[in-house]
Amino acid sequence: MDNLIARVAKTANLSPEVARKAVALLADFIEREAPEEAAKDLFEKAPELHAIVASSAPTGGEGMSYGLKGLMGIAAGAMGGGGLMALGGELMGLGLSMDQIQAAWKEVFAYAREVAGDQTVGEIAASIPGLSQFT
Repeated sequence: MDNLIARVAKTANLSPEVARKAVALLADFIEREAPEEAAKDLFEKAPELHAIVASSAPTGGEGMSYGLKGLMGIAAGAMGGGGLMALGGELMGLGLSMDQIQAAWKEVFAYAREVAGDQTVGEIAASIPGLSQFT
């Protein structure tokens, strides 16, 4: 777990604390948005991703119930503002630049490829519009 955080911190030039929060957002996004089987495969082979998500303080939507947060995400997506764009906003809220966001994604995908393989990463990247630019 700390290895991935250190890799992202170094590659994206982030503090370990911010890198942990960024990885938690990215992993949570993958778990929510990727095809169920591909996400399951990745998280089974990289259980530390669940640990990173679980160990991070709540980010977007604090104080909202899970259902309300999910409905807001669906509404934002229907208006064209959800998905990857919303995630980018959350990452920028942590202080990341576009270059740092790209570096963090690329490092998370490199790690995912090491543990879960090209097929799983390819399926995840292909299923979410705009995500393949980071693989």
